Amino acid sequence: MNHRGHDILMMSSLEEAYTQAVEKASASVVSIGSARGIQGPAFRPWWRRGIGAGVILDGEGHVLTNHHVVDDAERLLVTFPDGAVQGGTVVGGDEETDVAVVRVGANGHRAAEFGDSDAVKLGQPVLALGNPLGLSGGPTVTSGVVSSLSRSLAFVGNGQRMIQTDAAVNQGSSGGPLVNLEGRVLGILTATIPHAEGIGFALPANEVRAVAAQLLEHGRVERVWLGIAGIDAGSRAAAYYGLQASSGVFVGDVNPGSPAQQAGLQVGDLILGIEGRNLGRITDLQGDLRGRKAGDVVDLQVRRGAQTRSVKASLAQRP
Repeated sequence: MNHRGHDILMMSSLEEAYTQAVEKASASVVSIGSARGIQGPAFRPWWRRGIGAGVILDGEGHVLTNHHVVDDAERLLVTFPDGAVQGGTVVGGDEETDVAVVRVGANGHRAAEFGDSDAVKLGQPVLALGNPLGLSGGPTVTSGVVSSLSRSLAFVGNGQRMIQTDAAVNQGSSGGPLVNLEGRVLGILTATIPHAEGIGFALPANEVRAVAAQLLEHGRVERVWLGIAGIDAGSRAAAYYGLQASSGVFVGDVNPGSPAQQAGLQVGDLILGIEGRNLGRITDLQGDLRGRKAGDVVDLQVRRGAQTRSVKASLAQRP
């Protein structure tokens, strides 16, 4: 086979991978229309409408989406890939991670397949599926790559780790999936930065599914509490305090009566690691704590002055 034939074959295989991934993923993407009543002229309510997307979580009528898509909604309409429309109710939502679960009357729809978001690689090809502007005709598809795996946003997800992509993410795509070329969900689209082109973000699928499990079980997320206010050791704020370190978490405040205070942590301590694993940034500490429950004891490696010591803290449920 000559080079031209080889190139054509490779292009054909790539096109097939993309189209098959879209076909598989789009079968589990829904459109979510929300409305809330607002007092209008002559004391008549008029409806403020919003549009978003969602991912079918299971075959029992549960849909995964963003909290901001359904927050304060008085009416929800979920449109499935086959055109069926069902009213929906919010099972639970978590503003901190911007995750919500909606229940609809219909079941038996095709659930999405999820990939391991911890295995996502920088530069990996991805596809974003959403419902921009509420246009009919099924989800809109954009393509790109994973642009960064070390981003965190203060205005969404409480600073938790995000997957950044250059796949176009437009208004109405919130709650839709970011998928790999096998059609498996790697993240849930959640945010764009106004006036910034080619930058979109998705919540990692592993963390989203963990939140969804708690919402289904409790209707809310039960979180543990260490009780510190921390900043990245390598940040400008840390440099202001004269901290000479490139990684770790600088303790800027300790809550009275918190597990941190009871364990003996002090303002000015530098948390270098947890359970023997090095901490690069505060998001690493937050990510570790999200996977724990009240009563768990964590071993923190802490530098105080010139000495490094082990500090054991018994985590409590967040007040």
